[in-house]
Amino acid sequence: MTSSTRIQSIDIMRGLTLVLMLFVNDLYMPGVPSWLGHSKADFDGMGLADWVFPGFLFMVGMAIPFAIGGRIKKGEDNFAVSRHIFIRTISLLIIGVLMLNSGRVDPELTGMSKNLWSLLMYTGVFLVWNNYSEDSSKIMTTMGFKLLGMALLVFLVFRFNSGKEVNNGSLITGWWGILGLIGWGYLVAAFVYLFVRDNILITSLTVVFFLALNILSGLHLLSFLNPIQPVFGTITEGNVPFIVLSGMLTTLILKKLSSGDYKKLIVTIVTFGILSLIGGFILRKWFIISKILATPSWGMICNGISLLVFALLYWIMDVRKQVKWAFFLRPAGENSLTTYIAPDIIYYLIWISGAPLLFYKHSPEPLVVIAGSLVWSLAMVGLTALLVRFGIKLKL
Repeated sequence: MTSSTRIQSIDIMRGLTLVLMLFVNDLYMPGVPSWLGHSKADFDGMGLADWVFPGFLFMVGMAIPFAIGGRIKKGEDNFAVSRHIFIRTISLLIIGVLMLNSGRVDPELTGMSKNLWSLLMYTGVFLVWNNYSEDSSKIMTTMGFKLLGMALLVFLVFRFNSGKEVNNGSLITGWWGILGLIGWGYLVAAFVYLFVRDNILITSLTVVFFLALNILSGLHLLSFLNPIQPVFGTITEGNVPFIVLSGMLTTLILKKLSSGDYKKLIVTIVTFGILSLIGGFILRKWFIISKILATPSWGMICNGISLLVFALLYWIMDVRKQVKWAFFLRPAGENSLTTYIAPDIIYYLIWISGAPLLFYKHSPEPLVVIAGSLVWSLAMVGLTALLVRFGIKLKL
């Protein structure tokens, strides 16, 4: 999208979900209200933390028609676009698995502490996936950094040992980590868009298909798919693709109606949001609302919340043109991967140094804990903006 046609609310809502993700991930839960945190797997309900990740997944879907559509408009054929989709997916899976295993490091068997292994891992990630300058005179330097990062990651993978019997102490894919889940959802939705483009009807049918998969999976009627579950479980369980595709469908509706009466567009999105909420509570009769179990009731309710929040932001930012207030969200929205990963580096530096910068986490006052985590999340967005100014920006 050009600056004149860019839909401001998409970047801002993506930034909002990321800031909230940093906020809830930083909270020390024993000291704050439970509705701010993650609900337990068997609890029928959800808190703020149970919405922010599916909210981001929804925004991943919303961005796909613009990202993939932009490549098509530039003349890339299906093979080139498919290659890009696969590379991006594999990159997300690799980083997700590395992050997932960072907490499994056995210091004695690995030969280094969890903090040091993780810090070196994130360094390798930035070296490999940084968005380097396209200046041809710097191509050898860029290649050198990438090769150094690859060598560092390979070293860490072979050095890794969890001390557990699972996979003989080596890395596990597990649930793929947050970025891995995003990768699987992106893979499905990106290929759906590549083959059906802006077709709202077929896209709607794929949304319904993955919702049905989610329901059947929740009813334990897909046991015949068990052999492929360890690898493709995120897809066959349906929940993540359902949420990402719902976001993509919203953009297709947005593209179709945005040139006309904005009131019709907002009413349409709000209506779908309300219907999603109603559908989620209807499904609650058979499935509890649970993020951990990825139930269809939870997925539909999260979609409903995302639709309503987006409708509000669209009206404020793209209709009323009130955009200045959201300046602090823009760096996160435009550099989502950097915003999500960079704070972990700061965490590990703090833990290695022993600096008491996270003192607020253990305060007996809930307001101090909440305020500290809020300041942390905003400071990390500022860190992202600073890194981008110095040419440090992840791009897959």
